[in-house]
Amino acid sequence: MGKAEVKSQSSDRRSPAKTASPRKASAKAADQERKDPAASEADDKSEFVEVIAEDGDHVEPTPPEIVEPDPELSAEEAEQARKLYWLSRFWISARGYWGRSGDRLAWLFTIGLLLLIVANVAVQYGINVWNRAIFDAIEKRDAASVFHLTAIFFPLAIGSVLLGVAQVFGRMGIQRRWRAWLTNAVVSRWLTNGRYYQLNLVDGDHKNPEYRIAEDLRIATDSPVDFIAGVTSALLSAVTFIVVLWTIGGALTVTLGGSSISIPGFLVIAAIIYAAIASGSITAIARSFVQISEDKNQAEAEFRYILTRVRENGESIALLGGETEERDGIDKTFSNVLRQWARLAGQHMRTTLVSQGSNLIAPVVPLLLCAPKFLDGSMSLGQVMQAASAFTIVQTAFGWLVDNYPRLADWNACARRIASLMVSLDGLERAETGDGFGRIERGETEGEAMLSLNDLSVTLDDGTAVVGETEVVIEPGERLLVAGESGTGKSTLVRAIAGLWPWGGGSVGLHPDRRLFMLPQKPYVPSGTLRRAVAYPGAAEDWSVDEISRALHKVGLDHLKEKIEEDAPWDQTLSGGEKQRLAFARLLLHSPDIVVLDEATSALDEKSQDKMMETVTTELPKATIVSVAHRVELEAFHSRKIVLERRKGGAKLVSDVDLIPRKGKRRLLGRFLRQRQAAGKAA
Repeated sequence: MGKAEVKSQSSDRRSPAKTASPRKASAKAADQERKDPAASEADDKSEFVEVIAEDGDHVEPTPPEIVEPDPELSAEEAEQARKLYWLSRFWISARGYWGRSGDRLAWLFTIGLLLLIVANVAVQYGINVWNRAIFDAIEKRDAASVFHLTAIFFPLAIGSVLLGVAQVFGRMGIQRRWRAWLTNAVVSRWLTNGRYYQLNLVDGDHKNPEYRIAEDLRIATDSPVDFIAGVTSALLSAVTFIVVLWTIGGALTVTLGGSSISIPGFLVIAAIIYAAIASGSITAIARSFVQISEDKNQAEAEFRYILTRVRENGESIALLGGETEERDGIDKTFSNVLRQWARLAGQHMRTTLVSQGSNLIAPVVPLLLCAPKFLDGSMSLGQVMQAASAFTIVQTAFGWLVDNYPRLADWNACARRIASLMVSLDGLERAETGDGFGRIERGETEGEAMLSLNDLSVTLDDGTAVVGETEVVIEPGERLLVAGESGTGKSTLVRAIAGLWPWGGGSVGLHPDRRLFMLPQKPYVPSGTLRRAVAYPGAAEDWSVDEISRALHKVGLDHLKEKIEEDAPWDQTLSGGEKQRLAFARLLLHSPDIVVLDEATSALDEKSQDKMMETVTTELPKATIVSVAHRVELEAFHSRKIVLERRKGGAKLVSDVDLIPRKGKRRLLGRFLRQRQAAGKAA
């Protein structure tokens, strides 16, 4: 058989390989024509789906080029440049919410919120004017005006309350929809082509991605909306009430050494100076707030992760008696959490010192400044009270940084954490497209061949060779055993076949009309009912209870047949051997064309292993099987064996033998090895 022609599938970014899930099966597979549950799921989640782009799959732009810091910068300057790049990377994706592929209601909510802020400032100005009028009426003892103004106050108060409620609705509506849109974008990229798995294999600042998506992304989208609304309101309030202060206060005349000095707009000048002192103080005191917030978030994420690890590996820890060691690890991690919280508490105490003092002093300053003009009769009591109210509003507007610096620092830290995850995903996406990386291509086989490895080499993400110069063609119904000592890259080769490992060269060819199903050494058991666990990755409703019961019987799990609809923590309940049997039950239900077994029987005893392989051979007689295993006994269930051996420059295939002789079939690898040996002798 000649070398298969490879047709590139680099444009298909949705799936690394065709799987046996009924929702992804080929239309030509009549036995898999069932109702598509994905559509009903989308209908049930309309609130989430409505923020997805209307014109297709792409919900954010192509990843930007990575900007590396100038090598001439110091380590501290390079780190600062990297953090600034992370913030810009966050906005590249986040601003897409208002773009062509964003939420169709984004601009409606945004413009509505801005209009509500303007209306709220207008009502605030009306209350300020009312404040002057009511105190003037009280000063003059004008009962009629007091009663009239009292009647006017209630509509103003009701309007202010209603506008405040509407503003909360608009602000939180943007936050909710923006978070849904960006979460969908990040989760889609995270789950595509096994990147959630590949993140564990590459370097980068992306630890605890689940915490970053769940918590950091929430803060990263909540806070900017609050900040923009707050800044807009503060700016409008400052402009409006500076005019009020300038108009009411006029000029203050001060006599010094027999000379009179007139200070125009003295209340405005005082408000600006006061705000500058308060804001400058908070900036100087809280300059380390961002880094401390980031360190605190990372410590919290690591503490949550170590607790989750104990829960997920409870059986192994209990059997080994590792409680003391785990407690030491938990205590050490939690001590770091408390240490970071202590640092954060210190920052909060220092900022509270400034903000609390500012809030106490601000209402008194305008009264003291206006007192001389009130006492000489040039200002009425109403004007003094209006000026005091306006001064407080202006001071609050100018002091926005003082009040929100801790939240701004927390947002900065969270935005950088989610952006660093985005940067790592960008790198994986570039590896898939071959942009600056050696990439394993995915194509189709020629003729009836089910699977082909064409000049395939597998490397680490830094270019270190793992497996090299691999040529294999696997025919329909063939059962191939991949053997070799530990560390020769057998499992890595399997990941490359499945499309989970993009680094390397050459290509993997898969028959275009056939479906591939993977059985890893540690089967994944999802939460929910046992029925869902057996059907995974298909939907539980795709098979009847009787079909699932028969599958459990065939793999020796009869004791679980009565618990098919039971919702329990099956991942913690089932033993390692039971999980592997359950994985074989999935295999029988999905009935794929190509099966890849990666140490899929390692938890079974020899007798159970033989029975399981016999069941697969009987139930799936036409399936093509690729097995990675150490046990010699498995040779009896395979027709062909290839052996990987560790060599300099990566593991090599050193032998290719028929376990069951087949007439008229010569192996491509055999010819390839002989050609290499002849070339070596000639050299």
